[in-house]
Amino acid sequence: MAIVEMVMPRMGESVMECTIISILKKVGDAVESDDSVMEVATDKVDTEVPSPYSGIIKEILVKDGDVVAIGNIVMRIETEVTTPQNGSPTPIAEVPEEALALETQFQSLVTSPIQATAEVPSSGRFYSPLVLNIAQTEGISRQELDQIAGTGTDSRVTKKDILGYLEEKKRHPVGAGLASAQATSVAQEASHASSPQSPASIRKTGIEVIPMDRMRRVIAERMLESQRISAHVSSFVETDMTNVVLWRNQIKDEFKKQTGEGITFTPILIEAVVKAIKDFPLINISVEGENIIKKRDINVGMAVALPSGNLIVPVIHNADQYSLIGLAKKVNELANRARQNKLTPDDLAGGTYTVSNIGSFGNIMGTPIILQPQVAIMAFGAIQKRPVVIETPQGDVIGVRSMMYISHSYDHRVVDGALGGMFVKRVSDYLEKFDLKRSPF
Repeated sequence: MAIVEMVMPRMGESVMECTIISILKKVGDAVESDDSVMEVATDKVDTEVPSPYSGIIKEILVKDGDVVAIGNIVMRIETEVTTPQNGSPTPIAEVPEEALALETQFQSLVTSPIQATAEVPSSGRFYSPLVLNIAQTEGISRQELDQIAGTGTDSRVTKKDILGYLEEKKRHPVGAGLASAQATSVAQEASHASSPQSPASIRKTGIEVIPMDRMRRVIAERMLESQRISAHVSSFVETDMTNVVLWRNQIKDEFKKQTGEGITFTPILIEAVVKAIKDFPLINISVEGENIIKKRDINVGMAVALPSGNLIVPVIHNADQYSLIGLAKKVNELANRARQNKLTPDDLAGGTYTVSNIGSFGNIMGTPIILQPQVAIMAFGAIQKRPVVIETPQGDVIGVRSMMYISHSYDHRVVDGALGGMFVKRVSDYLEKFDLKRSPF
């Protein structure tokens, strides 16, 4: 028998830490390889963490609510086999080199001195790398940081706490002591606001306080951040979807029979976007400082509404390599797993362009917010029959057509109106010229 150490595994691109939602096992429990042992939350997704070993849990080093760095040890398991599920031998009590590097990077962020107006010894209080980074950027000394009241686990200072503190300092440019007291008041008010009101209180005030869940808080932060970063501009086109509608109506039953999959408009829309990205590759970019990063892979994110009302954006990686059947299957798979809360962090990582089918809610158009670090996003409105003017060799006639508005939001820092406008028009062209005789198989 041997004792092996289980570390917090990678949770997807750019994720350096996660929060323990709940421990699913206890000391003394037997586990098999791939058994879920804890549920964790990142800024991308909630997911379960499986054990890489079979054996008996001897020690659990974390608890509910802890923020844990990727690569940190979370459990010790007594096992007869020291080979994890991927089949590669792991020395007993040895953390993989990559995990050690991540842990070292995380610890250096935590322990590195903050550039402050007055350096003082640390109080030993724990701060996440995000909070430390905000403090360093805003010139908050460690002494000042130590006085900020925290509303997180074990009174930990959260991003909301430090941003609230900074907002108070801007409104009341006074000394750190008074600003800290004001921040404490704000934190206490936030704490009170997050606790459920009694029925009597609700009846008295005529309101109900509904605390944001974790996902909604993340969405709120990301959307505000995106509007701060990107110079949002929107372009619109009206698209004749008659050929697409007729084609789908003709083949949907046979498609279901042959593939076992339903075909919605979404994979057809994504296919048109992928073709347009190939024509205009400079829409498939991101910005890093003063550099434009052109992406070789075309990874299309698709917004999915969850039963909770929140929105999540799983990604179809290398979308240009899928046939229409493949896109239909992938769209259905990701949408179903999203609604069942079964997405992995990698399902949400690496997107280079995003689409949102707002027409499924009956909306005719919208101005979506860019998902950072992408530079553009497209929204497809509801398809509606309308009388329109049709040009024919014999002259103009009025006909009933299935019409749709397409909205394109793009970052004007790097996408000019010409590129943004031509791109959305090219997507429209591909949809309008859809081949009615096309085989779906």
